Formats: sequence, structure tokens, C-alpha cells
Amino acid sequence: MGVPGEPAYRLLANRLRGELADGVYSGGVRLPTEAELAVEHGVSRQTVRRAFHDLVAEGIVHRVPGRGTFASEATGRYLRQLGSIEDLMNLSADTTMEIVTPPRRQVDIEAASRLRLDIDVLYTVSFRRLHDAVPFVYTTVYLPETIGKAVADAPELAAGASSTHTMIGLIEPHLAMPIVQADQSITVAPAPEAAASAVGCEPGHPMLRVDRLYSNELDEPTELAISYFLPEHYTYRVTLRRR
Repeated sequence: MGVPGEPAYRLLANRLRGELADGVYSGGVRLPTEAELAVEHGVSRQTVRRAFHDLVAEGIVHRVPGRGTFASEATGRYLRQLGSIEDLMNLSADTTMEIVTPPRRQVDIEAASRLRLDIDVLYTVSFRRLHDAVPFVYTTVYLPETIGKAVADAPELAAGASSTHTMIGLIEPHLAMPIVQADQSITVAPAPEAAASAVGCEPGHPMLRVDRLYSNELDEPTELAISYFLPEHYTYRVTLRRR
């Protein structure tokens, strides 16, 4: 599933990720060449090369000079390279969102402050995300009341619902302006009981805590997401490029 207006190389990379996840190229089977993929998908070789570059950077394929491109051996961890809002939305391509606590209206002074709300009432929803049926992260999302009300009855957010959606994708149709920025902080934190129960570890287990505050082009916060990633099943990778 792609994002409207998404570059061709990302669409191709997502398709190849899906095939790799399904084991199409396991057991030493070589991936098609750049020329073969270009013809098959009606794109340029440069597009294919860029898609391969992303997959190599993520560590899910590797290139052998003179032989071709092959699937890397499975590590048991979910790895996704993140560098844009589109990358976050593309979690829907190969993971599943399973609702733990459906949207509910509550008071949370700290989250309201981070969202720069005039009141302390907001909506929260908690879910875990799975890859190959293995849970690797527990997330609590905090939404301004107007946005929370708009999605509160969405079937994808009902208790126990399972889908390939992302919260950004669900809330953005209800926003006056799209999300264009995510401010992120990463720390190591002990697993809260809710997170431990969701991903199957002991409370207090060291986890990777990632806080993301999403904003529109006017720098107005629209969503706060606090996630606890299980290190045994998740690798976080960011590519930094020099301008």
C-alpha cells in the first residue's frame, strides 16, 4: 500500500520488501536484475537502483559483485530505515496494528502540555504493532480532542481490531493541514506493565522509548506518540546525508 504521490522507487522498494517478507527470494534465490525489474515494472534503471539502495541500507538484501542481489539471512528483528513522514506511514506495508485500548477521552496534563492544548482533556489510543505475527512495539497516541472525536468510532480503532493502517493515515483525512514534521527523542527506559504485557516481556525490561510529536506546516502539534520498542525484535536505523 503506497502513499498518494509517492515516488516510484519507494513503491518498488515496498513491493520488494513484501516479496522478501513472504520468502519469495529465500534459500539463496537471486533477486531480478535492475534491467529485469525495470522492464517488469515499467520504470527506469535509476528507479530500480534507488530502490535497491534503500533495501541494501536496511540490511534486508546484500549485493555480491558479479553474481547479483540476494536476501539477507533473517535476524529475527524488524528493521526499517526511517528518514521521512512517508517512511513512517509505510509501516502499513509490512506490519500490522492491533488495538489494545480503543480511543477514550481523558485528562492528561503532561501530554496536553506537549500538544500545547488550552485544556488538559484529550483522546488516547494504545496499540501494538506486529511483524510476521511477532509484536515488537507498544504505542500510546495522544490526540487533541477535536481530532480524537473524529476517529473515535473508526472500526480500525475498535478494541482488538487488527489492520495494516497507521495512525497518521487514519487521522490525516480529518486534519485541516497535513502532517509535515515529526520531532523525535529516543531514550532507554524500563518497560511499563502495559508495554510489557503487549510485547511479551517482563515489566522493567530495558526498552527503546521513542517519543514523536507530529506537527503541520504551521508548527501546530497534531499527535503525540510514545512507543516502547523491544530491542530483541527491533532495529532502528537512520541514514544521515551531508548536504
